[in-house]
Amino acid sequence: MAPSRRLSGRSPLVRQQSQITSFFSPGKISKESPSPTPSPDPSPSQPKVKKPRLVIPPSPASDAKVPPTAAKNGHTKEVVGKRIKVFWPLDKAWYEGRVSSFDELSCKHAICYDDGEEEALDLGKEKFEWIGEETPRSLRRLRRMSDTVKMACSSADVDNEISEEDTADDEEWGKVGGEDAEEDNSDEVELEDEDEDEDEFAASSGSRSKNSTGSKRRKKMNIAKLDCAKKIKFEKNRERTASKASLSMTERNAAAPLSNDRRVQVLDSIGSTPTVEAAERFGKREAEKFRFLQGGRRDVRGRRPGDKNYDPRTLYLPPEFLRTLSGGQRQWWEFKSKHMDKVLFFKMGKFYELFEMDAHIGARELDLQYMKGEQPHCGFPEKNYSMNLERLTRKGYRVLVVEQTETPEQLEIRRKEMGSKDKVVKREICAMVTQGTLMEGESLFTNPDTSYLLSIAEHFRSLEVPGKGGVVIGLCVVDVSTSKFMVGQFEDDLERHWLCSILSELRPVEVVRPSKALSPETERIIKNNTRNPLVNNLLPFDEFWDAERTINEIRKYYSSSEHYLVAQNGCTSADNAGNGPVDLPDVLTELVNAGIDGSYALSALGGCLFYLRQAFLDEKLLKCAKFERLPCSGFFNNLQKPYMILDAAALENLEILENNRSGGLSGTLFAQLDHCVTAFGKRLLKGWIARPLYDIRSIVERQDAVACFKGAGLTSALEFRKELSKLQDMERLLSRLFVSCEAHGRNANRVILYEDAAKKRLQEFIASLHGCEAMIQACSSLDTVLTSTKSTLLHYLLTPGKGLPDMCSVIEHFKDAFDWSEADRTGRIIPHEGGDVDYDAACKKLKEIESNLMKYLREQRKVLGNSEVNYVAVGKDLYLLEGYFRYWTPKIKDFLSELSQAEAEKESKLKGILQRLIGQFSEHHCKWRQLVSVIAELDVLISLAIASDYYEGPTCRPVLKEVCHENEPYLSARGLGHPMLRSDALGKGSFVPNDVRIGGVRQPRFILLTGPNMGGKSTLLRQVCLAVVLAQVGADVPSESFELSPVDRIFVRMGARDNIMSEQSTFLMELSETAGVLSSATQNSLVALDELGRGTATSDGQAIAASVFEYLVHRVQCRGLFSTHYHRLILEYEKNTKVSICHMACQVGKGVGGMEEVTFLYRLAPGSCPKSYGVNVARLAGLPTSVLQKAARKSNDFEISNGKHQPVAEVKISDTETDERTLIKELLSISETWNLGEDSRVVTLSLLRDIQQRARLLVLGK
Repeated sequence: MAPSRRLSGRSPLVRQQSQITSFFSPGKISKESPSPTPSPDPSPSQPKVKKPRLVIPPSPASDAKVPPTAAKNGHTKEVVGKRIKVFWPLDKAWYEGRVSSFDELSCKHAICYDDGEEEALDLGKEKFEWIGEETPRSLRRLRRMSDTVKMACSSADVDNEISEEDTADDEEWGKVGGEDAEEDNSDEVELEDEDEDEDEFAASSGSRSKNSTGSKRRKKMNIAKLDCAKKIKFEKNRERTASKASLSMTERNAAAPLSNDRRVQVLDSIGSTPTVEAAERFGKREAEKFRFLQGGRRDVRGRRPGDKNYDPRTLYLPPEFLRTLSGGQRQWWEFKSKHMDKVLFFKMGKFYELFEMDAHIGARELDLQYMKGEQPHCGFPEKNYSMNLERLTRKGYRVLVVEQTETPEQLEIRRKEMGSKDKVVKREICAMVTQGTLMEGESLFTNPDTSYLLSIAEHFRSLEVPGKGGVVIGLCVVDVSTSKFMVGQFEDDLERHWLCSILSELRPVEVVRPSKALSPETERIIKNNTRNPLVNNLLPFDEFWDAERTINEIRKYYSSSEHYLVAQNGCTSADNAGNGPVDLPDVLTELVNAGIDGSYALSALGGCLFYLRQAFLDEKLLKCAKFERLPCSGFFNNLQKPYMILDAAALENLEILENNRSGGLSGTLFAQLDHCVTAFGKRLLKGWIARPLYDIRSIVERQDAVACFKGAGLTSALEFRKELSKLQDMERLLSRLFVSCEAHGRNANRVILYEDAAKKRLQEFIASLHGCEAMIQACSSLDTVLTSTKSTLLHYLLTPGKGLPDMCSVIEHFKDAFDWSEADRTGRIIPHEGGDVDYDAACKKLKEIESNLMKYLREQRKVLGNSEVNYVAVGKDLYLLEGYFRYWTPKIKDFLSELSQAEAEKESKLKGILQRLIGQFSEHHCKWRQLVSVIAELDVLISLAIASDYYEGPTCRPVLKEVCHENEPYLSARGLGHPMLRSDALGKGSFVPNDVRIGGVRQPRFILLTGPNMGGKSTLLRQVCLAVVLAQVGADVPSESFELSPVDRIFVRMGARDNIMSEQSTFLMELSETAGVLSSATQNSLVALDELGRGTATSDGQAIAASVFEYLVHRVQCRGLFSTHYHRLILEYEKNTKVSICHMACQVGKGVGGMEEVTFLYRLAPGSCPKSYGVNVARLAGLPTSVLQKAARKSNDFEISNGKHQPVAEVKISDTETDERTLIKELLSISETWNLGEDSRVVTLSLLRDIQQRARLLVLGK
């Protein structure tokens, strides 16, 4: 059995979590006996004698004699197994346990306490009480080191490790927790779980809150000094308890975020316990203790929820409630009452703790276990910070990180020197993290998708500026993982089509807006075109700044630092503070100079900066920020039109970035083109696809580069991809490294962190160096390409000093500075000579002192006349002169003092070497970012070259021609395939390519398309639009030949969907999108409308379709495709030269029961289709035969009643020659299909019979 001593103070085996629990227990710790029937304590003047260390051997043979005292007291073997409570006089506390054995030789019982410690006691000399048998409690007890480790040390050694008795005040447990955390490196034990009875668990919480018996028995022992054979880890089981479902954490990370309404409900509800068990355990306490959170809730200024200025983010704490709190509880509630919308990670020692309502969220969302006690409480170790932070923010929560900024020793010094009465260590808010401000977590380096933070400002100016209507939108979009800011302002229409397009492309995860300042229409657009983002409402002017205040704040940022470096088109640095005007990034300078045309973009930037300030990210990000113009924003020259515009409907209907089934990538154009090997290349490709080029010169430059990588540069391209195949996300890694230069937030020096943050930063720094070296080597592998291509883009990107920054000398400098491999292995940088000026100076000073010592030795040899006199070292005493005896001279002592200072200076410089090297590295951040940009562009160009190999059928390089007087807008494709659809995905058969011609000199600009249901009309519309997107991205097109004049915007109206939450029916949604087409389309646009007007009655739908089609053909005069089932529309445009009437060919035959069976040919053919054959689709869907037959009869009746199959006498022939030409065209079409095979000829006979009937009518008409 392990030896034991009764000692004043805290047990070395005390569980840290118990200390935290008692730290948050209300009231003072009772100094009286906790016994339910207290008895007088022994006199303080006669303290109980400490027990000597004794190892109890196994019980001897049964014939051993029992000492008379044992027999007299009656406490021998019969009490083994009983529960006992023993009083410890120096602790003034009772401790419970069980009698485990009896030693008949010494007449002592072995007492095994509930915390696992054992002690040999003579019950005749002890004060104890027997307690009734209870169900074993599931205590998270501590396994004594003495149970598994044999300690070879004397009792005197242990005595030296025992400190004075702690105060019993409750607030002191904050200090105790901090001490435990600091001493954990030397005192490591392992937690064990036992089964626990819940009822007794709850019953015991009250007594624990009074005396904290389990956690205050003895002082910590420094086990490192106990000469132990083995250390046992402390945090192992604690980590397991904190996250019992850690194996499934990866899957849980992808959990869908809460809706905003649900999120507010969860954060506001004090009783939002996740389980019935937890509700039973904590419900009564919460109902009684937090009555002020129910009906009488108020914000920090006393305003109730009905008040228009009520702030739900804060909470008023009644004075009577505050009086019931301990110092630790008061500190937590002071933070929480100002941040009720956030989950607090409250740092205590080595653990982050969650209390009260936050504990329920931690238990439910992070799988943390409640700690024992009546207060909701759970936590996790510091090393799990990034994992749990990411899990919680990905689910849509705001997390407030409260760090400990003072150690218990510093608290004690402050109390003594300053007379402070504080009993709790200082803590500060060091981070506010959300999904849009997350900069830590594994997914940032495994998932290339960007989590954008968007800030929006809005202004109506329809009444202010004559001739200018609509809404002015200012946006600021931030990617905190790359320190990129996109700022812009544009004028939008009343339907906010521009805003819809930007939201559909970026899909921000978080939105910052001025409270109650946006119009209902804009609010609706944000809600409908995002994926349930976290919404933050800021007070206008005070928090969401206007343009003037934003400019002033930005100038403060760039004038407050002597070396603020700003990444822009060209890198410039701000002047020193107070020395002349402040240089701003080019984009911000343009906005400032634009006046009112940039004021709302600046206001949006102001709201974003205020929000980032609350997250402690403003200074970090702006230090090396990269500012860009928001794509398609309106403060620069609109006449340039650098990009084609794909609005929200086009992105969705064409499935450019997301599919319509699940919102994923499968089946999208992005997935088809994405063969990038770098994460930052994937992000760039997504931007290219969402914003295809419009300028022909830029398109041709990309085409030349893609052609080079498909031809002579293919081998070099494969080598390039091989070099980068294992490259990390360098864009994010470098950005994190640049940000770490600022000692701000959790990086502040005053923050107490136990995790080796410096080692982690060193690893990231070395990874950045290796990554930059790999990127430079990858570019050098493409040098041979320049000799075999005339591509101006590749020559620009690969020529050092132009697009490619010359960073070889910088990499060589860091190679010479220190050994990368050695630093990565040891976790410490030892710079080479010349690697760091400060360190070199310290080393030089040290060598000079050592040289002076040797020079002095030579002098002493001469003085003493003994050449054998030398320096010796005895223990820690260095440079002792040894002749007849060993001694120091006063001169040597002076040298040793200088030597000590020099060594301390050297060590100091060594500690700061990492931060200085990162600072030197970050000075070139513009060029490092430029290098990443070049690599990304090369990666995307190679990806486009590879993508063409995955098309089915022939591919070609598109030919683009400018629109001029001799050349009207046109599109011509021969053998056009589909970029995503392949035969292996279509089952039987193969995809049928088609020839398409739209526009040109004296050629129809619109195709009016008919055909059977499921005949391929929608597919044709999509493949034409996708081919145009591919052509203007710079990629090859799946076609034998493809020519077009650039398209400035693609409009796609396709499919049927509603938006009930916004009170928009299917038909209203359809017409709203159509209205956007009519108001925004130009002569250079491409319009694809699929079955417009089908959401209402036939007459109304046909009328609307006809009117819209006429407007597009005669007013807008754009290129387009218009599919319809309104066959009367065909009759109106049969002789219109601006319209080409086509249909998707099919074959119709007789099936079972005389039903029509349609064979789809999926070939675009001239002329119209006689009917839509909807009953055939019903047959394919599996409707009963009786229903199909009745439907066919009714269809014929409807056609006769509507005049489609009128009797011969009533047929009106308007133009005989036109009808003859139509019949001849259809006969030629049938003759083409006649050669398909014997089986198809039988089906084609029905078409011939139909043409024969129409010919007879034509003859009778004549």
